[in-house]
Amino acid sequence: MPKSEFIDGGSIRWGAEMAVRKCRVKASTGRLLSELACNTSGNTLAMLAAFVIPLCGLAGAATDTARVYLVKVRLQQACDAGALAGRKSMIAISGTGNLSGVDPAANTQAQAFFGNNFKAGWIGTTSVSFTPVRASDGQIDATAQATVPMTIMKMFGFSAIPVTANCSARLDIGDSDVMFVLDTTGSMACATTSDPCTVANITYTRPDGTTGYYRQEASGSKIQGLRDAVLLFYDTLAANAPASAHIRYGFVPYTSTVNAGYLLPASYIVDTWSYQSRRLDPGPTPVTGGDPVASDVTNPAASPFNSTYTTATSAACDALAGRSPATGYNTDGRADWKTKVSWVAGANGCVIMTQPVKVSWRYESVSLDVSQYKTGATTVPDPTKITGVSSMKWQGCLEERDTTIASSFNYLSLPPDLDPDLPPTNNATKWRPMWPDVIYYRGNNTTGLMSYSGGSTSPYGSTSPYGDSTSTSTSGQTNLAIPNLMSSGYVSCGKPSSRLAVMTRSDVSAYVNATDFVPLGGTYHDTGMIWGTRLISPTGIFASDTAAWPGNNPPNRYIVFMTDGDMAPNVSIYGMYGIERYDARVTGTTGTSNSDQTNFHNARFLAECSAAKARNITVFVVSFGNALNSNLSACATPGFAYDPASNADLATVFSQIALKVAKLRLEQ
Repeated sequence: MPKSEFIDGGSIRWGAEMAVRKCRVKASTGRLLSELACNTSGNTLAMLAAFVIPLCGLAGAATDTARVYLVKVRLQQACDAGALAGRKSMIAISGTGNLSGVDPAANTQAQAFFGNNFKAGWIGTTSVSFTPVRASDGQIDATAQATVPMTIMKMFGFSAIPVTANCSARLDIGDSDVMFVLDTTGSMACATTSDPCTVANITYTRPDGTTGYYRQEASGSKIQGLRDAVLLFYDTLAANAPASAHIRYGFVPYTSTVNAGYLLPASYIVDTWSYQSRRLDPGPTPVTGGDPVASDVTNPAASPFNSTYTTATSAACDALAGRSPATGYNTDGRADWKTKVSWVAGANGCVIMTQPVKVSWRYESVSLDVSQYKTGATTVPDPTKITGVSSMKWQGCLEERDTTIASSFNYLSLPPDLDPDLPPTNNATKWRPMWPDVIYYRGNNTTGLMSYSGGSTSPYGSTSPYGDSTSTSTSGQTNLAIPNLMSSGYVSCGKPSSRLAVMTRSDVSAYVNATDFVPLGGTYHDTGMIWGTRLISPTGIFASDTAAWPGNNPPNRYIVFMTDGDMAPNVSIYGMYGIERYDARVTGTTGTSNSDQTNFHNARFLAECSAAKARNITVFVVSFGNALNSNLSACATPGFAYDPASNADLATVFSQIALKVAKLRLEQ
C-alpha cells in the first residue's frame, strides 16, 4: 500500500524521521545554523522565559485594577450611606445662607454610617476619610477618599492610587400637593378613652351669620387631637423642606356630605332637581280640617264653632262671613271659614259659625327650581311652606351626580359620581344642592309622628306642622329642617372644603380652628374620598390647582385620609345620595336596612381609592382610635396605613407621614 495512504501513528513517526534525516544531510555539509534549526529541544523554556515578564504585568494590572474598582464601589456605597444618615439627623435649617459645617449630631451619625460601611485598612487601604458639608439648600454634600496600595504592579514601579467618591443627600420632596380628607363626624367630639360618649348637641353661629349645630366637644376630644396633628404635620414638613420646594395644601372635611358647592361654577350645578318633598294636592278647594262641620244650625248656641257678634245692621253681620285670611293660609297651614247662621234684629246681634280648614299636601318626590337657591340667596321661594319662603340659605353641601347601583366597580370605568375627571355637561353629570328645608320624612302612624327603626318615635318626635297627608301608605310628616333633626346629624353640612393652595401656618391653623370645623353627622368614607380625589386629580376639573410649577416637574401628590370609625350609613340620613329609604340611589331598594348599605358604600369607597392610586396619588390612611379594617387597609398605598390609639399617637403618625412625604433620595 502507498505510504501516502497511511493514517496511523506509524505514518506520523515515519514522516518525522524523514525530516530529521534531511536536516542531518544538510548539517553534514557543515552548516551550523542549519543544525541548530533542526534541533528543537529546549525551545519552550526559552519562550517561557521571554514571556514571563509581560504575563506578570498583565496579571498584576488585572488584579490591582480589580482591587481599585472594588474599593471605588464600596467607597461610593459608604459615602451614600453616610450622607443619607447625616441628612436625616441634620437639624432643620431655613435654607437661607450657606453654612460651613454639619451640626455635631449629624456629623457623628454620618461618620458612623460611613465607618460601618467602609473599614479603614480594608484591602490595605490607607488615608481613608469622609467629609460631609452642609449646603445652602438643606442638603449634605460629602466626599470620601481612600488610597489603594499596589501589589503586583508595585514591582513595576507603580505607586498607590487615590480613590475619591462624591455624594449628596437632600430631603427631596420636590414640589408636593397634600389633600387632607378628614372625618368630622359626631364621634370626633369624644375622647379616645370614652367613645362612645354622651355630649350635648348645641348651636353655633356660622361665619355667614346663620345657625349651625354640632356636638359639644369632650375634654381631650379626638377633633382637638386632629387639629393639633394637622399643625404638627405642617411644622414637620416645613422644617424638612428645602427652600426651593413648593407645597400646596387642601382640605375635605366629610360626614355623610361634603361642603364643596361653592368651589364649583354655578353652571356645574343643576337649575332644577327632585327632592323627597311635598306639593299642594291638586283640587279646586282646600280640604276640610280635622274638626267636624256642625250640622245643627237651628240651635246655633249649641255649636262649639259658633260665636256671637254684636253688630248695628244685618249687612254688617253678613260682612263677618267669609275666609280669614282672605287668601292663602296662616303660618300653621290653617284658615277659618266663617258662615252667617242668624241675625237677631232686636238684639242687634248675629251668630257666625267658624269652620277651620287646612291645606292638603301630597308627600312625594317633587321637582323644584333651585336656580336662585344655589346662588346662596337669603330669600328663596319655597313652595313647600305656607309662607312661601325658605328659612335658610344654601350652605354649599351637595347631592352627587348620577351613579350606578352596584356592589363592585371597575375603577377604569366609573359612573359619573365616582369618576374624578368627568366634566359636567348635562343634568346627569352636574351636581345638585342639598336643600333640607324642602325635605320631609313620611311617617307610618296616624299620630303625626315620624317613626324610626322598629317603631320608636324618638329621634323624630315632632307633630306634623303643616297639614294632611295624601300619601297612600303613610301619614304624619316631619320637615327635616327642624332643630332636633338638624342637631342630631340627620343632615350635616360642615366646614367648606378648601382647594389646593399654598398656605402659611396661620392659614392652616385658622382653617382647623375655625368655628365651623366641628363634629356632627354620620360616617360615610366614600363621600370624603370622592371629593378628595376629585380635588387633587391631575386630569380632572381642578387639574389647574395641582399643575406643575413653571419649569418644574409635576408635584408629588398625596391624600391623607383620617377617620375615627368604620363605615356607618343610615337609611334615614339625608346625604350626598339623598335619603336612601326613599331614593335608593346606592342600593336600589327602598326602605333597605342600614347593614345592607354598608357593603355598597364600601365598594364605592374602594373604587375611589383605586382611582386615586391609578392617578399616581399616594394614599395614607389613618384609623384613629379604631383598629384598621380590611377596607381601610386596602385603600392605602401599601405600607401606608396606621391606627393610632390616642391623640399623642395621632400626632406621632402625622409627623411620620410628613417625613415620608419629605422622603430622602440620593441626588448623586
